[in-house]
Amino acid sequence: MPVSDPLVIAREVRDAVASGDPVLALESTIFTHGLPRPRNLTVALEAEARVRALGVVPATIGLVDGRPTVGLSPDEIERLSTADGVVKASVRDVPVAVVKGLSAGTTVAATAHLAARAGVRVFSTGGLGGVHRGAAQTFDESADLPTLAGLPLVVVSAGVKSILDIALTLERLETLNLAVVGYRTTDYPGFYVGDSGYDVEYSVDSPAEIAAIARTRDALGISSTLLVANPVAADRQLDPALHDDVLTRALAAAAAEGVSGHDTTPFLLDFFQRETAGRSLEVNVAVYRGNVDLGARIARALAGDA
Repeated sequence: MPVSDPLVIAREVRDAVASGDPVLALESTIFTHGLPRPRNLTVALEAEARVRALGVVPATIGLVDGRPTVGLSPDEIERLSTADGVVKASVRDVPVAVVKGLSAGTTVAATAHLAARAGVRVFSTGGLGGVHRGAAQTFDESADLPTLAGLPLVVVSAGVKSILDIALTLERLETLNLAVVGYRTTDYPGFYVGDSGYDVEYSVDSPAEIAAIARTRDALGISSTLLVANPVAADRQLDPALHDDVLTRALAAAAAEGVSGHDTTPFLLDFFQRETAGRSLEVNVAVYRGNVDLGARIARALAGDA
């Protein structure tokens, strides 16, 4: 039997896409799994307000009772932020969550997939998934990368978290034809810090330049995402010396406790939050705000409005 498309697109988002008005996709895992309560709800609603203040329609994406939704309402955002039992869904999980009627926060991969299906072209997140340390033995690589390789979006992030293998991640981005440009920098950011120690080849100076690259990519029939690496402001980053010390100790603690696989990332992030007395959480929020603001400006430029 044929199955109807379960995707729900909010009328405001649908109308904006149809009219060519600027829309910015926002993920939901940042408030379902990434931030503690009640800060998570505050950050989610503030992000939508920041987008609207810049003249752009926010399209926060998640699943509510099995309904994949592009453009969650404030009530739905509150529900996903406060309810127990909300799962974390990547692309592979979405059909299962739909049939089982689950509520879920969507990862970068799932958010990007649903945004593209709804016709939304720009997406802001905190940090991308990438290649994990030890991947040569474990093959542990985020589904974000191959998913974005097949979607013609513009995604703004502060690079990947420094707990990942950044060098291997950059190699995979090249292999997957995922172009990376640094926003006013050639230093590739490491999420908590503005400079991971690795470089990208190209720097861009404005949302208009980013929009021009995206349009040219589309005209050439290239279907991969343009990744915009937007470093956290220097006065908001985690102190690099503190960062390096905590990262070394976090990796040692994970090894000593036998933490591996999908448990590694939450273990390391929790270690960072404890050992920096919550400072890493404040950096996380600052990163997200900066990416939301830049994403909104890029959406306006793509719509011919900037």
